[in-house]
Amino acid sequence: MGSRYGGLKQMDGLGPSGETIIDYSIYDAVQAGFGKVVYVVREYFREQFEQTVREKYSGVRCPDGDPLQFQFVVQELDKIPAGFTLNPERQKPWGTAHAVLMASEVIKEPFAVINGDDYYGKESFHVLADWLRDHEGDQGVYSIVGFELDHTLSESGGVSRGICSYDAQQHLTKVVEHLNVRKDADGIVRGDNSVDGSHVVLDGKALCSMNMWGFTPDYFAKSEAIFKTFLEANINEPKKEFYIPYAIDCMIKDGSARCEVLSTPSHWFGVTYKEDRPAVVAKFREFVDKGVYPTPLYK
Repeated sequence: MGSRYGGLKQMDGLGPSGETIIDYSIYDAVQAGFGKVVYVVREYFREQFEQTVREKYSGVRCPDGDPLQFQFVVQELDKIPAGFTLNPERQKPWGTAHAVLMASEVIKEPFAVINGDDYYGKESFHVLADWLRDHEGDQGVYSIVGFELDHTLSESGGVSRGICSYDAQQHLTKVVEHLNVRKDADGIVRGDNSVDGSHVVLDGKALCSMNMWGFTPDYFAKSEAIFKTFLEANINEPKKEFYIPYAIDCMIKDGSARCEVLSTPSHWFGVTYKEDRPAVVAKFREFVDKGVYPTPLYK
């Protein structure tokens, strides 16, 4: 909804020719070998969104020459498993893990999950694409691309970040959400632990989740089972959300899956606040000036 930004960030033209952040993500994904895009949208702007997308990407070809495929699925509050009754007081969407479940009928291959308003960088898509190719046909093995915390902060205010913990084999052990994360005037990064509320110093080199995941299709059945358990406890809680890190944490704890932490040299950036916009516009202009991207991206 873009409440802090003041509008739909996903459709804001930030590139020199009006490109959105999604435009750059799709461009990078196609170059890395992805051939299909599934958009998870709300019903109220699906028609406008779908029309814009089809006009923009109609001529896009993948490296193998095939046209880029598109599908659109809708996330709404009432799209919950049978046997549960929606609390009429609920207004918030059910969260990122619920959003991914909306695509279960149209995804039958290894896939990546990203946010539509985050820029992840070319290298990140190549890292994730290579991992997905290596794990095609596997089950119960997933991945997350971790970004250095220092590379994900906003100069305009505090942000929420999930700090990843992992073992010697780079297997994720937990993701702890921290709120109001920011670099203070003394150069130290601090935030509030969402579990116990403590105000803590954070390692700027720590890897954090920016919601860039790699899954194989067996993820859907595991996630849906966890969602049902989540609803049993939270169906009448109007603000509780079903997040991907929560679903993955449940799988790690019950031993049904493991999640590998992948690192990337890319710097993440995004538009959490409207004050972030000028810096993002300048960054895309810089990329174009350096020849990283053409403009317009799509002709």
